[in-house]
Amino acid sequence: MLKRQVGEKRMKQDVNLQGKKQKALVICPGRGTYNKEELGYLNRFHMGQEKDKDKARFVDRIDAYRQQEGQVTVSELDGRESYAMREHTRGDNASPLIHACAYADFLSIDQSQFDVVAVTGNSMGWYIALAAAQALPESSAIELINTMGTMMQQSLIGGQVIYPLVDESWCQIPGRREHLLELMESINQQQGAELHISIELGGMLVFGGNEAALKQLMELLPPLPQQQGRFPLRLHNHAAFHTPLLKKISDHALQRLPSELFAAPSLPLIDGRGHIWQPLSSDTQALHQYTLGHQVFQPYDFSKAIEVSVKEFAPDRIIILGPGSTLGGAVAQALININWQGLSCKEDFIRQQKTDPYVLAMGLEEQRAMVVS
Repeated sequence: MLKRQVGEKRMKQDVNLQGKKQKALVICPGRGTYNKEELGYLNRFHMGQEKDKDKARFVDRIDAYRQQEGQVTVSELDGRESYAMREHTRGDNASPLIHACAYADFLSIDQSQFDVVAVTGNSMGWYIALAAAQALPESSAIELINTMGTMMQQSLIGGQVIYPLVDESWCQIPGRREHLLELMESINQQQGAELHISIELGGMLVFGGNEAALKQLMELLPPLPQQQGRFPLRLHNHAAFHTPLLKKISDHALQRLPSELFAAPSLPLIDGRGHIWQPLSSDTQALHQYTLGHQVFQPYDFSKAIEVSVKEFAPDRIIILGPGSTLGGAVAQALININWQGLSCKEDFIRQQKTDPYVLAMGLEEQRAMVVS
């Protein structure tokens, strides 16, 4: 244990060799990041110590809101003896649980070491990014995230399937994207089938569609044994996020959640189009319209958000909030795709991470130690 602590301290010192604040881009996670391994995340990292009081009060406020709504609290969900996919992956439970973990992580970033210069997120992580940048004050974020998660679960329109665009070295496979788009067009010509691009996720393409389309897609996409046979992968309890199938959800959300919930951001925000919302020039009405309009039923380009973030803000480090660490691969793939800092493949990224880690995932304890105070 002592050797591990010494190692973590040395790595943390290496991250900040110049003795000055590092510029950090913060990335907020979306759905699918609180899995079996994350059970107890809140209690493990954010409860019980004097320094955790502000985070404990934040979680208490989420719990109080959910009690008022007649829903199980995030503390109860996090404190379960065992992980239940049926319960923990439901939108009405997963969304506020991930929000609680991620925002508590954001509050844990060592502000004496890092200067957060911008915030972005993947899919539902956009809502958490709004909270981190104070474009959604705390009570507004709790209401919006819980409401959207509940609305998605109550409707559960369609679903998502994920498939890689890259090989095992995280390099683009020539012709793969074109083939997938042709396949999507072919499926859409079938009666009753509706399939769309949902998320550009680094080296992955996420499709969103109705059941008829997804069934055909799963049958037509060839399994990839070289990637442990994981793909094509149907995402459990996910709706057809970021597709026109959710236009009615968007309309309902715009009616139910007023623009008064929003405020001017205190930090630059990069959205799912790669658009930057600046603190001094953001129109809160437009931010409301994008968040509950375009963002809900149009494709979310996480890869573009990463590209714009690093090119415009040149961070010294990228910090990915927990729970989980699965977003790290997508971030690395997005960086490789633009050859950022000379990264050209997975092996380059792994080599860099071992010597001078650029991406710090707070869901990994070793990297978390380099971020928190």
